Amino acid sequence: MLLHIVARGKIGRSPEAELVDRYLKRIAWPTKVTELPERGGRMPELPANCVTVVLDERGTPVTSGELAKRLESWRDNGKRECRFLIGAADGHDEEGRNHADLLLSFGPATWPHLLARAMLAEQLFRATSILANHPYHREG
Repeated sequence: MLLHIVARGKIGRSPEAELVDRYLKRIAWPTKVTELPERGGRMPELPANCVTVVLDERGTPVTSGELAKRLESWRDNGKRECRFLIGAADGHDEEGRNHADLLLSFGPATWPHLLARAMLAEQLFRATSILANHPYHREG
């Protein structure tokens, strides 16, 4: 299953970009990042059999283990792509939130979208590591 991050804003050459690259390169699953301008731009077409996860401060906080279980379930049920949407400063509109398969939150705080991208990349690496029984994730 492809893990596809679609994010508003250009990350450029930054410490956050280095973190995103570091984690995505370590994921054994296929990954892709699509950047859109802050406003407008064309959302890539959703392929058939795709799951959409919208990052939103009003979403559901999940543990790394719970995220791993969701990814495993989607993968095992034949989903071809899991698309993670990171909004710009104004977040997502109501329609975008309503069409999501999961509204995911990294807690009640508002995070800069560049940092949220790095946090998501790390959590995807952690979740896929859990599924591979890799020692990166330690239960505490």
